[in-house]
Amino acid sequence: MIDRRLVLAGMASLAFAASASAEDWRTKYPEITFAAIPAENGSGVTERYGPFVSYLSKELGVKVTLRVANDYAAVIEGQRAGNIHIGYYGPASFARARLTGVKTDAFVIDVNSDGSKGYYSVFYVLAKSPYQKIEDLKGKNLGLVDPNSTSGNNMPRFKLNHLGIDPDAYFSKVIFTGSHENAVLALAQGTVDVAANWWNSEDDSNLTRMLNKDMVKSSDGKTLTKADFRIIGKSDMIINSPYAYLSELPDDMKAAIKQAFLDAATKDPEAFKKLSDGKNRPWEPITNADYDKTVELIKFVDSLRKKGS
Repeated sequence: MIDRRLVLAGMASLAFAASASAEDWRTKYPEITFAAIPAENGSGVTERYGPFVSYLSKELGVKVTLRVANDYAAVIEGQRAGNIHIGYYGPASFARARLTGVKTDAFVIDVNSDGSKGYYSVFYVLAKSPYQKIEDLKGKNLGLVDPNSTSGNNMPRFKLNHLGIDPDAYFSKVIFTGSHENAVLALAQGTVDVAANWWNSEDDSNLTRMLNKDMVKSSDGKTLTKADFRIIGKSDMIINSPYAYLSELPDDMKAAIKQAFLDAATKDPEAFKKLSDGKNRPWEPITNADYDKTVELIKFVDSLRKKGS
């Protein structure tokens, strides 16, 4: 016959163990760092992510500090050093992290308003220019974003290779602008003749988000509109960006982080909406294996560079 007191004691012991486990990770990690790639300028990233980081702190019960990365590599190296516990990557920078031995695991992915989980790389020119296709731009200046940007460097190089174009030989200059916003501004102000950028849909792209903030001006100070730009090239779909935590974090801590992300759209809808200007659906789970094709893309682009060196 089972002693009821023993059963109750056992249940209490399990409950205490679970509570102690939860307490253990919070004791070990009283403050964690969340870092985001510089998809826009520093103040823009802070404004966009600030409310969500506050939600995350409240939900996890520990202080979450936002770090705005100077470049894509900063998120990679910060996680390699263990200084960034949660990173918002681009697909290519996450693939680069994996290729170079960073112990990080993707756990949720951005989801577009139509339920799709991908976006595109596009080449923009000014609508007033004579350029109708990439082949019209030989000897001109190309604006890219960052060496580890998917839509701003790796996919454009992949696309150009399919056209038989070596960008470093074909264009007069290839300029890394540092961010997607800077690439648009370089085009608007005439520093480059064509610029690569990300694009989800006609009403959701880096360009439209910048236009909504009246950020895009020509060299003479004129405020530009969507009609002032033309897309002359578009890639195949790229898998959306992942959020990834350090593999070595305690399992219960990782579970709590993942659940906080999955619950965000319901528990703090305003903070969640601010991340994408209300364009995205709630995050969905993802794994490292979903980025295997992106890893292959990075390997291919690396092979192109080696051939050219």
